Amino acid sequence: MDFTFWTDPIKVVNQWMMLTLTGWGLSGAVASVIANLVGILLLITGAMVLDIMLVWVERKVVARFQGRLGPNRVGPYGLFQPFPDIIKLIIKEDITPDGADKVVYNMAPIISLASVIFLWAVVPLASTIYGVDLNVALLYLVAAGALGTLSIIMAGWSSNNKYALLGAFRQVAAMISFEIPMVVALLVPTILAGSLSLQVITNTQANGIWFFWLSPLGALLFLISAIAELGRSPFDLNEGESEIVSGYHIEYTGMKFGLFYAGELLHAFTFGGFLAVMFFGGWHGPWAAQYPLLGAFYFVVKAMIGYWLIMWVKYTVPRIRIDHMLAFNWKFLTPVAFALLIVTAVAHSLLKGLGYWPYLLGMFSSNIILGWITIEILRASTRKQRLAGQAPKPVAQH
Repeated sequence: MDFTFWTDPIKVVNQWMMLTLTGWGLSGAVASVIANLVGILLLITGAMVLDIMLVWVERKVVARFQGRLGPNRVGPYGLFQPFPDIIKLIIKEDITPDGADKVVYNMAPIISLASVIFLWAVVPLASTIYGVDLNVALLYLVAAGALGTLSIIMAGWSSNNKYALLGAFRQVAAMISFEIPMVVALLVPTILAGSLSLQVITNTQANGIWFFWLSPLGALLFLISAIAELGRSPFDLNEGESEIVSGYHIEYTGMKFGLFYAGELLHAFTFGGFLAVMFFGGWHGPWAAQYPLLGAFYFVVKAMIGYWLIMWVKYTVPRIRIDHMLAFNWKFLTPVAFALLIVTAVAHSLLKGLGYWPYLLGMFSSNIILGWITIEILRASTRKQRLAGQAPKPVAQH
């Protein structure tokens, strides 16, 4: 029994719950619904507990980047600091601005957090630990992420605050713009695996070739787009304090603001998890197929590395102007993403039947060549602009 639990824990727990519930006189259909609901609640609870620890991780990491200590009073190494923070948020006064649309105003933070939790339904934590194996999981990822965009515009509009509305417009403009290169980047592992299913994409990398080695540019494009989708520096124009006093959630207090903050942290970790699934083998590792809990450990470690990269960028790169941010997307990131998609599709079709090493080296080299061409185009454009700025201006004739 113990060995079966370690090899397939979800199945063992589900069978135990079904036997217990049917033993209480419930029908099989009712017992199945209750067991599934309990599984959903356990997944949400696990995500929220993880979110609490991410608060501590985030504050510790930023403290190290900035030469500070971070939380170090409540519990060993400040580990229990998030709990008094939660109590503080719960007992703080809940304020609703005059003239606000109360229903929309109160729903926005709930939808913001729910849009992140919905993503966990398709994340393969291990070989037998996942919510559902959708054959269109990547489309589901994009659709669920759109709820986050909706929650932001709801929060900004319903607050009856022009600065909040301006912050919402900025963030929605960034999210809609950077969704295009993100979706194109998601098509890269789809081409390599031949499926939109995250399970198939993960298992395709079990042969030892992580998709990162086949498309490092795809991983980089996804990471940049994910940071922009999160609204984190250098793309945090929604929080330009000198211009719009903290953006779309400026009017939120107490636990409502806490839901926005929790959603942002969990979203960052979730994107780290998707980066691990699509480009770094997901849960695969030594003995992960035999012991799913070990595979879940590998997944969390890889997701934390991706999350750490996102934090690294946030706390070291300064904020850029809104026009520069959108020009960077439309004039650089999106064209490069479409060029990469074409190169990946052509190279994959030509090289997939040539064997392990020719395929690996050919795919990797195609990315390097595309990156080199992109850098040369940028260098030529920069040189042209510099020379145009240095050219003597014509003297006006009087």
